[in-house]
Amino acid sequence: MDHQDNQTPITVLQITDSHLGEKPGSSLLGLDTDSSFIQVHELVTQQRGKADWLLATGDISNDGTVGSYQRFRELSSSLAHQRVWLPGNHDDLLNMAQATDDGPEMRKLIELDHWVIVMLNSAVPGKVGGNLSEPELKFLEASLDQHPTKHVLVCMHHHPIKSGCAWLDYQQIANSAALFNIIHRFSNVKALLWGHIHQEIDRMEGDVRLLATPSSCIQFAPNSDDFKLDRNTPGYRWLELYPDGRFETAVSRLPIESIANIDYHSVEGY
Repeated sequence: MDHQDNQTPITVLQITDSHLGEKPGSSLLGLDTDSSFIQVHELVTQQRGKADWLLATGDISNDGTVGSYQRFRELSSSLAHQRVWLPGNHDDLLNMAQATDDGPEMRKLIELDHWVIVMLNSAVPGKVGGNLSEPELKFLEASLDQHPTKHVLVCMHHHPIKSGCAWLDYQQIANSAALFNIIHRFSNVKALLWGHIHQEIDRMEGDVRLLATPSSCIQFAPNSDDFKLDRNTPGYRWLELYPDGRFETAVSRLPIESIANIDYHSVEGY
């Protein structure tokens, strides 16, 4: 839903990299991803209530199965009035569409009264790293061309800038220069938002705010050359989008005692 006055913001949640399995109780490096997602859900409900929009920015599933998406759809249904998804490198786009009956979760462009949210697919089938295909770049450019007076939030799974982790930065969007060439032509783009790196980033590039968000399960250690888990806890990001283009955002995490059984010594990746 959108709001008509100049004071009330659109409320948005970003949940990313939930890595749910086909069946309850699936784990990732020792962590039950259902349990961590449910705890993050409870934290959202306690802190924010029901949002206007939920943005699920990839690696919704750990195995790409229809069942995992059906379960995510059910588990996340009460978080927001409207929900949209985009795929990550662990996801299967066709199974996502099947699980949602090609429904509203698969929308790529959210047109609100004062804002536009663009959902880009940076996943490359069979690859861990990201890239934006020519059709995706053209879709972004056309979406921006068509909405010159609206404020824009652009979402994707992979990181378009260096994260500071050498092992992750091999997986960065390979043609991120082409992305920024488009972004910098449009002064109404307010922020880029992504997942994949299982950690928080919040910085500016020119007038555009660059935002990465922790996973709802395991976390990766910042500034690590090789794969390393962090002892920081699962979390989510909230955003409040105001009609005049201002927005507020922050990350919120679970308390440290909420997680258990993570294999912090794993060097095998995920």
